[in-house]
Amino acid sequence: MAFKLPELNYSFDALEPHIDKLTMETHYSKHHQAYVDNLNKALEGHDNLQNMEIEEILKSLDGLPESIRKAVRNNGGGHYNHSIFWDIMSPEGGGAPEGDLASKIDEELGGFEKFKEDFKKAALGQFGSGWAWLVLGEDGKLSIEATPNQDNPISNNRKPILGIDVWEHAYYLKYMNRRADYIDSWWNVVDWKKVVKRFKGLKTK
Repeated sequence: MAFKLPELNYSFDALEPHIDKLTMETHYSKHHQAYVDNLNKALEGHDNLQNMEIEEILKSLDGLPESIRKAVRNNGGGHYNHSIFWDIMSPEGGGAPEGDLASKIDEELGGFEKFKEDFKKAALGQFGSGWAWLVLGEDGKLSIEATPNQDNPISNNRKPILGIDVWEHAYYLKYMNRRADYIDSWWNVVDWKKVVKRFKGLKTK
C-alpha cells in the first residue's frame, strides 16, 4: 500500500502571517510530496515494508536492505516529520499546554518559558538543515533535542511530541536568513490541544 500525503486540516493561507501561503503550498505540495513519492519508489518490490507503519520502518532502519536504507531514512523521515509538523499546527494555535504535559514541562524542563528558550536554542543550534524536538524518552522523561536532515528521534527509541522544521525551505521565502524570527513566530500556530493529545497517546504506547 503506497504512502500518501496526509490531508491538511487548514488552508494554505490559514497560518498567516506566521507562515505564509506560498511557503505552505510549496512545502506541502512540493517538498512533502517528493518525500512521499521517493519513499514509495524506494519501497517498490519490498511488500513486507509497504505494509508496515512508517513509525515501525523508522524504528528498524538498521534492519533494512542496505540498497534502500539511505533513501528510506531520508524520505521516510521526511514524510513522518512533516506529517507531525502539519498536525500540531493550526490557525487557533498559540498559548501554552495544559494538564499533565504542562506539569511535566514545569517539573522536568524548568517551566514553559525555560522550555521555549531551550527549544529555540536547539533549533538555532542545528547547523544546516534539520529539526528541533520535544521528546518523551524510554525513561518517561521529557527532553529537547535536534536532529539533522530528516532524521527523527523515533529511530533512537524516543517518542517525538512536538517538532519544528528548520530546513530553509520551511521559512526562507518569508524570513530569509532570520531563523530566530521564524521560531518566535511559530509558537503562535502551535496547537497545544493537539500536542497534549499526542503526548497522552504516546504515553500509552
